[in-house]
Order: sequence, then C-alpha cells, then structure tokens
Amino acid sequence: MTDESAALVPRQSAEVSTDRRDPRDDWPDEAKQLRDYLTELYGERDPLPTLAGAWIARQKSRHTRRAYSRGFKRWEEYTRSSRIHPLEVKLPLADAYANHLTNTPSPRGGTLSPSAQAQALAAAGSFYTYAVRVQAMTVDPFTHVQRPTIDPDYSPTQGLTAEETGRLIQTARDWNPRSYALIALLYLLGPRVDEILSLNADQIGYDRGHRTLPLTLKRGKRINAPVPPLALDALLTYLDGREDGPMFTTDTGRRWTQPEVWKHLRVLARRAGIPQAKTIKPHALRHGFITDSLEAGVPLERVQDAVGHSDPRTTQRYNRRRRQLDDHPTYSLAAKLAARLNEEEEEKV
Repeated sequence: MTDESAALVPRQSAEVSTDRRDPRDDWPDEAKQLRDYLTELYGERDPLPTLAGAWIARQKSRHTRRAYSRGFKRWEEYTRSSRIHPLEVKLPLADAYANHLTNTPSPRGGTLSPSAQAQALAAAGSFYTYAVRVQAMTVDPFTHVQRPTIDPDYSPTQGLTAEETGRLIQTARDWNPRSYALIALLYLLGPRVDEILSLNADQIGYDRGHRTLPLTLKRGKRINAPVPPLALDALLTYLDGREDGPMFTTDTGRRWTQPEVWKHLRVLARRAGIPQAKTIKPHALRHGFITDSLEAGVPLERVQDAVGHSDPRTTQRYNRRRRQLDDHPTYSLAAKLAARLNEEEEEKV
C-alpha cells in the first residue's frame, strides 16, 4: 500500500483513539459503493478497494463517478477472469481487453459501439493514471492502448419526428402527472435524464421573471435552466404542493432511478405507437430538443449553451444526422423505381 492510499485508512493502536475519523466517510456514495464492492472480492488488507474508491471520489460529477464505476467493474471482472490482480496488469492484458470489448455484447443488442468501447477504456485508463500519480503503480498499462475510431458525425440515438414526439408527450399526459412532467422537462429543456432525476422538490427557483431549475451538467458545470409555462404547469401539478424530498419519486417516496425511467419510457412509447419503442431511451428527447431547436432557427451557439456542449460540433452533429437521413439519395432512387414499376404494371393491364 502506498503512503497516500495508506493515509486514507485509520490506524488502530493503543496510542490512537478508536473514535478517530475515517476520511473515507466523506467520500460520495459512488466511491463508497465501489470500495465496498471491491472489499468483498479482495478483502480489507488489499489496497485496491481504497485506491479505487479514492479515485472515484475525486471525480467532480456524479455522472462521471457512476460511469467510471461501471467501467472499472467491467475491467476488474476481466482481470479477475484472467487471474491477474488489477495492480499487476501490463500492456499485453490491456491490449487484450481492448480486443475483448469489440466482441462484448451490448445490453441493447449487438456488440458495444465504438463510443461505448472508448468509454470503457477511458474509465480503466483514468484509474491507472491516478494509480501512477499516487505511486501505487509505476506505469499506466493503458497509455499505449489503441482507442477505437469515433465518427464525430455519428450518433446512435434514434431520433423522433415532430409528430412522434407529440404522440409521446400526449401519451405521457394521459398516463399520469408524473410521466407528463418528466417527459415535458426532458423535451423542452434538453437535459440528460440524470440531471433531472437528481433534483429535489424544493429546487424550483426564480430569476428575472423566469422559473428555473438548477442543472448540474457534465464536468460539474452548473446552469439555471428556464422552465417554460407548459413544463412548469406540468411539474407543479405533479408535485401538488410538495416541497421536500426528491423531485421525481416512486409510489413509496424513493427517488426514481434511471433504469426505471428507461423502462417506463418504453411503455409510453409502445402505447404511443413509436416504431423504436423497444430501444428508445431518454436521450432521444434531448436529441429532439437539439434538432427541433436548430430546425426552428435557434442559433447554434444558444442551443450549445443550453445543453452544455463544450464543442459546437457536438451540437451540430444532431442536425447533420437528421439532414443526412431526410435528404438521403435512397429516397430519390426509390421514388423513381416505384414509378417505373407502376408503369410496367399499367402496361400489363
């Protein structure tokens, strides 16, 4: 165990009070959960649980902490199946893991996308960068691992037409106030779903004539997002005067989770007759916010600021993707072929 990681573990001796504060108690929940998960596997004496927990604890946003924890668990399972301790890994195993990811099944069918592979490698690489920094290892085995090529113009999100979005929102309104409030916020504000689910009921604010919600974006950036009257009315109707606890809850009062929202959204999409109901995810509504705003003539920089993209190319990618589909030459060719086939059928008659 390194001096830095050892410093996180309280010493027990006759000279030290047993009520000494454990600094790990100040970690965010995601760090504690990863530490506990690894402790069950490696035991209290192994430095890995504390090292990995400390690494997660220093990530600024909850979104990053969750993503990195998931990515590290995937990597740790691979090292364990290879019977190699994560702190004894060399470049060949890291390379083998990168190859393994190309054939790893995706929860949504098929194999992991290049972006999902890159995220998994980024999580493992971030851990080892930290491990080297605190002198738990001398070399980062992921430094020279080749990352998959990511097409900057490709988005795996399956977009909705304006008519489909309208049907989905109408279905949510008919379902119940909670569904309507959530879907309205996701479409009209364009947030990531975790940015909404992390809010509490008392966080509706007021700023220069606007009702607002404080959203914590990636990399810890914070914005006050204005809530338009339609979404505000839906939200206040759902809350029904409640001003404490999580903003969106289950029937038992527990905070609504992302997996539960994904499942519920697909139920709504099936009822609304959305073609991709089996695979739709909340990000489709963020996709709709961006593409529909750009299509309505909202300046790119304003849309970029609203969704918290650091690079305008990321925002514009959604608009390019829609244009590539709508203007694809396949439709012109198909129309000509259909006309020719119809003429041949008429000649036969």
